[in-house]
Amino acid sequence: MPSLTVENYVKTIALIADRDPPDAAVATGELAQAMGVSPGTVTAMLKTLSEASLATYTPYEGARLTDAGRRLALMVIRRHRLLELFLARTLEMSWDEVHEEAEHMEHAVSERLVDRIERFLGHPEVDPHGDPIPTADGALNPPRGIPLSRCGPGATFRVVRVTDQDPAFLRYLTECGLALGAEGLLRENRPEAGAVVCRLDGRDVALGAAAADKLLVEPR
Repeated sequence: MPSLTVENYVKTIALIADRDPPDAAVATGELAQAMGVSPGTVTAMLKTLSEASLATYTPYEGARLTDAGRRLALMVIRRHRLLELFLARTLEMSWDEVHEEAEHMEHAVSERLVDRIERFLGHPEVDPHGDPIPTADGALNPPRGIPLSRCGPGATFRVVRVTDQDPAFLRYLTECGLALGAEGLLRENRPEAGAVVCRLDGRDVALGAAAADKLLVEPR
């Protein structure tokens, strides 16, 4: 059975790679920052993953998951996102609470329990943050939505995904009325000022460009 550390590494590589162009290698420094360890520690672990045929590692370029590594990563991501949704629906935990709890639980639950959780939840497609949930056979629907920062003034939208699960950021979005499913009107988009202004429930909400990049929406 893969260790907790191995599972965390392949999951993190997969999540970073999904944000980059197809087939892009994940840089050692970026992976080190995401894992909270030194680049030297990452390099040593990537060699271990390479020996286990879970990833390929090229010095000064980075790492790519093999097919086996990708399958393992999707299995861990599936566990995590189903656990998040289970905690949100059954214990009514808020979306800023579930990520950390699921991190603790994802390595301990059996695949049989995960399958039962999925059936109990009605085979959901997304977690509380709008992230797609891999199926048991490793299929993953394409992510939904475009960044709010790419919408033009006058566009009406519905929030379908948030890519940053930092609890403080999620609480801020909740305070602004920008939780998953929220609908609004983009009144202003000023790239030169790095800001957007949305109309939500009769009030204006200003967001920085970095925050608007992490908020994925679909046209209404």
